Amino acid sequence: MEITILQAIGYSILGFAIVFAALIILWGIIAITAKVLGAVVTKKPAEAPAAAAPAAAAPSAPPAPGSAGEVKLFDVPDKQAAMLMAIVADKMQKPLNELRFKSIKEVK
Repeated sequence: MEITILQAIGYSILGFAIVFAALIILWGIIAITAKVLGAVVTKKPAEAPAAAAPAAAAPSAPPAPGSAGEVKLFDVPDKQAAMLMAIVADKMQKPLNELRFKSIKEVK
């Protein structure tokens, strides 16, 4: 059985239509799942900001447990600074929350 050019084009268009229809269906499923899970997850943290508000009002409050203050970054992206801090903590064999980094500056 031979297929004409017109039939080949028709089969190609049909194939593309099936693929795009499947992608649209998957996109819809992902969007619905994200909205359902987003609604479930956002309900739980709604209580946390209310409890954290009084602590934020005190300007001299100590850093939270596990936090070692702020780090000033000079010409260093956040991702590089985080990797650098993790490497230093690993080489010193200390937990990251026990180290205090005051600033990170790239030496050129």
